[in-house]
Amino acid sequence: MLHRNFLGCFGMNSKVGLMLLSMLIFQLSCKQKEEPSERPNILFIMTDDHSYQTISAYDNSLIETPNLDRIAEDGVIFANSFVGNSICAPSRATMLTGKHSHKNGQMTNSNTFDGTQVTFPKLLKDAGYQTALVGKWHLRSSPTGFDYWNVLPGQGEYYNPDFIEMGEKKSMTDTVLILPQNWL
Repeated sequence: MLHRNFLGCFGMNSKVGLMLLSMLIFQLSCKQKEEPSERPNILFIMTDDHSYQTISAYDNSLIETPNLDRIAEDGVIFANSFVGNSICAPSRATMLTGKHSHKNGQMTNSNTFDGTQVTFPKLLKDAGYQTALVGKWHLRSSPTGFDYWNVLPGQGEYYNPDFIEMGEKKSMTDTVLILPQNWL
């Protein structure tokens, strides 16, 4: 059977039928957008007491931070972010809550953070993520919204610091960089 006769069986002239058949073949040959099988991992690194240029991912040619640069290449860096209250506890509370210090209640380093507030770790947990915090906390309260936490109390000691892991005080016997690896 000629293609004209085949298309004619369906009441279409050859031009319209050929066009519809071409569109159908094109549609079937297009690769459908694949849905990601997993949600992205989120690694939020907050460093303390330096300017943004201290990490080479921010175009600093004097400092080499190749491991952080590799993470930045595959992720997101904040190139246009500003701290409204640039002392430890208030800036941490602002990042956790998304609210200015006068709204989240953390105006100084001596306030106790109100852990009942909505924070991005709590929102991530609600979305099914596992959350962990390792390092300096400095909010005069126990961390909330984390599945695991291991933090320096207060400002933290510079030499042989003690950590508080899930509410239990522990001595540090290795470098701080081992702590996230232990959780992972």
